[in-house]
Amino acid sequence: MAAGALSQTDLIGRELPYSIDAEQSVIGALLVNPDLLPLAIAIIKPESFYREQHRGVYSIILRMFSNGAVTDMINVVNEAVAEGVFETAAMAKTYLKGLMENVSTTSKTIFESHCRIIEDKYLLRSLIKACGDITEAAAEGSESAKNLLDLAEQKIYDIRQGREIEGLTRLSEIIVSAYDRIQKLSGDDKEQYQGLRSGYSMLDSYISGLNKSDMIVVAGRPGSGKTTFAVNIAANVAKRAKNAEIAIFSLEMSKEQLALRMLSAESLVPNTSLSDGMISTDEWIKLAEAADALSQMEVYIDDTAGITVPQIKAKLRRMRNLGLVVIDYLQLMESPANHTNRVTEVSEITRQIKLMAKELNVPIILLSQLNRSVESRQDHRPMPSDLRESGSIEQDADIILFIYRESMYDKQNPNQSAAECIIAKNRHGSTGTVNLAYLGEYTLFRSVDTKREQ
Repeated sequence: MAAGALSQTDLIGRELPYSIDAEQSVIGALLVNPDLLPLAIAIIKPESFYREQHRGVYSIILRMFSNGAVTDMINVVNEAVAEGVFETAAMAKTYLKGLMENVSTTSKTIFESHCRIIEDKYLLRSLIKACGDITEAAAEGSESAKNLLDLAEQKIYDIRQGREIEGLTRLSEIIVSAYDRIQKLSGDDKEQYQGLRSGYSMLDSYISGLNKSDMIVVAGRPGSGKTTFAVNIAANVAKRAKNAEIAIFSLEMSKEQLALRMLSAESLVPNTSLSDGMISTDEWIKLAEAADALSQMEVYIDDTAGITVPQIKAKLRRMRNLGLVVIDYLQLMESPANHTNRVTEVSEITRQIKLMAKELNVPIILLSQLNRSVESRQDHRPMPSDLRESGSIEQDADIILFIYRESMYDKQNPNQSAAECIIAKNRHGSTGTVNLAYLGEYTLFRSVDTKREQ
């Protein structure tokens, strides 16, 4: 062991990091000026406090706030005694009055700095606990090194995301969080808190944008344009959400093929020209401008063949500001487990993807093939039962979108660019159809801004 290094034994018995002064200052300031609570809610949670009494009092203040009650000394003292935070009203009154008297200022700047001290100490305690759990699991020797690495990554990721993964959360605390979100959604900067805009306004009006933790299935027959549609959405999100990182996992096309498609869509230079090199001077100028615009986007592409959900999750955890994930496509994915039944395997994969969307708190667009039954019907418009190897796809998906183009079946159709985005399932609202224009030569869908209710 290197000189100065601490062994696990050295760490046992050491006092965990916390700041009693910061905790007392924050509780006292909240009792003096309840208007500071929204600022506290944005930074700290009850479990952020080290001292049990402070956790209890802060939880009471949060609950009273969500119920619309006045958080004055008398009400807080009564609740604190009723919940056993203090043994007697006299003890509660003496302690809390002392905290209020020691508050020298209720400046928002100073209050925020004390909240951040509390949260910083909480993160340090969480890291210490995570390290202890990992060390204990490694010492037991029952898990493989690969599983332990995944465990370590998961614990660190949970801490980074500010998650408390142990125990149940009281509804009153969840209500406070929901109330805070509603306030943000009704504010002047509400666009920061709404679902990501897909770039297709009529579609967004149905599904309320691309919402966090949603699994959005985009399905269609080969050649319908589902990859184009998903990549168009990814580019639109990247343009509008400047700081959001977009991850595209392409199991069918190479990185270069996808990049060429994005260049064609952005520059409006035909994809065939990019493939055969027959490019005019004007088109070179358009391509240069498109390349510059695309280079500014936080879009990342992975073309690993046969990738699994755990592998995808491991890569996504390392991204700092993940906004959207696109996976193209489901039927080319593999499961680490051995399955004799492909339907069961696909069902496991879709369930893992839905759980990953919830865990990473990002929307995931999952592309899927349709089975051949569509071809044998007079009306070729897809239905959920047409999802290939459907299993639990329909069950796990929050939103199901079908890309349909009548011109694939009727070459004499006068409107060869007409396309439909059929919203077959929508947990956020109604189903319906959004009309689009498909510009195949540029690998681009454009909004027509009309919709049809179903």
